Amino acid sequence: MGKKEKAVAKIVLDTNVLISSLLFKGELARVVDLWKKGKIIPVLSRDTFDEFKTVLEYPKFSLTAQEMKVIIEEEVLPFFEVIEVADKIKRVCRDADDDKFITCAVSASADFIVIGDKGLDIGRYKSVKILSASGFLRMFKSE
Repeated sequence: MGKKEKAVAKIVLDTNVLISSLLFKGELARVVDLWKKGKIIPVLSRDTFDEFKTVLEYPKFSLTAQEMKVIIEEEVLPFFEVIEVADKIKRVCRDADDDKFITCAVSASADFIVIGDKGLDIGRYKSVKILSASGFLRMFKSE
């Protein structure tokens, strides 16, 4: 008998995790490997993508327009599912600006939201489990 294939997890990455995964060599760089190998399906909505693009432009990252274009067109868009939001969810997170990640996850029927800050740390919302980046990566220790 063949080995049973694990279902591919559909995930929403908060902006901190997405930026850190792409720009810094460290533990979070493993997240990029997971999506490039097809082990996870990361998801973006217009609102989460807009925030990502805005943060990429922060002067502290010193990225040129060409570098940002390459990141978006070669590292993100080919691997991410871009979804339309059904209904905006409001007043769930301590930071109302984080509700867009809940909205994206619910609209995409995602399994997880992977977070890097405490604003989204509510454990679960409906069927979406909210995990720290390190907690999420522990699920893929053998990968």
